[in-house]
Amino acid sequence: MSDAIKKLVGTALAELVESARSGGPKVRVGLMAAGSEHGPEEIARGARLAMQNYHNVKPVMIGPRLPGYEDLEYIECAAEDVPETLEAAVKEGRVEGAVAMHFPFPLGVTTIGRVLTPGRGTPMILASTTGTSSTVRGEAMLRNAIYGIATAKALGLKNPTVGILNVDTAQPVFRSLSHMKEKGYDITFGQSTRADGGSVLRGNDILSGAVDVCVTDTLTGNVLCKMFSSFTTGGSFEATGWGYGPSCGEGWKNVVSIVSRASGAPVIANAMGFTAAVVAAGLPALVAEELAAARKAGLDDEIAALTPRAAAAEEDVKAPAAEPTDDELHGIDVLEIDNAVKVLWKANIYAESAMGCTGPVIKMPARHMDKARELLKQNGYL
Repeated sequence: MSDAIKKLVGTALAELVESARSGGPKVRVGLMAAGSEHGPEEIARGARLAMQNYHNVKPVMIGPRLPGYEDLEYIECAAEDVPETLEAAVKEGRVEGAVAMHFPFPLGVTTIGRVLTPGRGTPMILASTTGTSSTVRGEAMLRNAIYGIATAKALGLKNPTVGILNVDTAQPVFRSLSHMKEKGYDITFGQSTRADGGSVLRGNDILSGAVDVCVTDTLTGNVLCKMFSSFTTGGSFEATGWGYGPSCGEGWKNVVSIVSRASGAPVIANAMGFTAAVVAAGLPALVAEELAAARKAGLDDEIAALTPRAAAAEEDVKAPAAEPTDDELHGIDVLEIDNAVKVLWKANIYAESAMGCTGPVIKMPARHMDKARELLKQNGYL
């Protein structure tokens, strides 16, 4: 037997032994080894911490070799070439997943983050945190919900609870998801911890981790991820959580997770563990399955309904005679509230738009509430 063959056999045996000791095969996770605000040593410490805490992670450093960290595997390149080298390593399959501080995601691809909520110390998925799942806000949030569910399932949550953060377009997105649920889409809505409940979440709910998956727009999700990960450090060092999460998108086959230049070793390590877990679970295939199930339940129709149309000439509708308003109707998005009021005016129901503590409301006489609710359902506002 030649020396070369002996070396190959020895390497294969060593890998088998390592796999057996760790309870299964290791996932090769590439790590951008330059660009941190805390220096390359912090990144390397994150890689070592990942090996200690996640036995299925095989870190592959992409960048200049760092003295004192020779025990780590490297794909060596100059610091200025790290982004291109990492991208090539992912495309060529030299790594099965990657953790980067930036990556050129195409339009339609977003990342699904995970944070540690301080109220009860429970993890919560933020869908989404970077990238853009769609340029249309409503469609983006609807897709974020689907990608968040797929990511939760990749982490072993068979029936994750879902809530929608109370931002613009939350109510239409909740309405679309409810329509899809009625048509057979398997989604479980979580509930607010506040007394009046509901699946549209307040700030209290995300602090307490009321749901497994919090759906929001990407910019809000990005801000939340930064705040949750660095609220104990004053902002300059992201110390807790799993980072901005793995990439998801229709037809997207790669798993590239994002961390910040402010992310510390604990977050980097957790991001590598997160990445390895969803790679092993086949996240891109789970995303495709979830999209197919959603499409069977009318996803495309709901996307069309959430897509803004050219504004028609505004109808001049006059308010009926004013009456005392002693009841409130909730659940209509702030962008739709004025048109919803006009629907009631046309039916000779006096109503006013207002802003309550949980979002926009329609104030009206209580005796008209049942009829108003039915009218607004018929016109697609509830």
